Amino acid sequence: MSPAPKRVPNGASRIGAARNGAVRRLAKPLSKRIAPTRSIERELWERGHDIVVGIDEVGRGAWAGPLTVGAAVLPRERRLNGIRDSKMLTERDRERLYDRVAGWCETWGVGHASQAECDELGMADAQRLATRRALEQLSVTPTAAIVDGNWDFVTPHVAHVERVIKADARCLVVSAASILAKVTRDRIMRAHAEHFPPWSFDTNKGYPCATHLAALQAWGPSTIHRRSWVFMDHYVPWPSIQRIRRAIEEEAIPTLFDELDDEPATSARPESDA
Repeated sequence: MSPAPKRVPNGASRIGAARNGAVRRLAKPLSKRIAPTRSIERELWERGHDIVVGIDEVGRGAWAGPLTVGAAVLPRERRLNGIRDSKMLTERDRERLYDRVAGWCETWGVGHASQAECDELGMADAQRLATRRALEQLSVTPTAAIVDGNWDFVTPHVAHVERVIKADARCLVVSAASILAKVTRDRIMRAHAEHFPPWSFDTNKGYPCATHLAALQAWGPSTIHRRSWVFMDHYVPWPSIQRIRRAIEEEAIPTLFDELDDEPATSARPESDA
């Protein structure tokens, strides 16, 4: 019989190696009752990485608006209660925590890639661009990064990258980054809603839902829609408005369909405060 897997402090089984670039897969079911921990940060500190940044993206599955990446470096000793993955919190809770999280961080940054850059570069390079912009805002130079999922979109900007499945729910530093990124992007989309009322960006934040789909069919895409996306082929009824097609195919990214950043990208998703 093989030995039982080691246990991390919050009781989650860790499957897979922590070193040599392996992806960490944490098997315990997600729950809002289980607080994210700093166990992986501590491991990295013990291995000589003095400055560890948590990185998370939001907006990847949206039809409109920017792709946003948050980066956060936390103080080693002080703790802030109530932090969870931004997807586990209501919009009101995220707004309530935003200033506290921002003030708690040693340094943080939020970078964006616009909808035009998403169309021009493709989503992989757009995410790398937003990540670079977020890291450039930090007042320190991280020696290690923890990212959510199994795709490294941070190299070469940080020397060592730990890829952790569901890091936004498991790792405190990534949870903090997810809140900063989510609230920042939500505020941008609420501001856009004032200029583009038919698409209800204040409620759907640019993600697919029945109201958003109906607005596309009635009004077509706004100037902040990603016009290279496949919804342009299926949900925009006017042949005079064409989908933008890139000459180079987008590279495959493991997390695109397996683990979208914060919302399921389905056309019939009910509206929510996400």
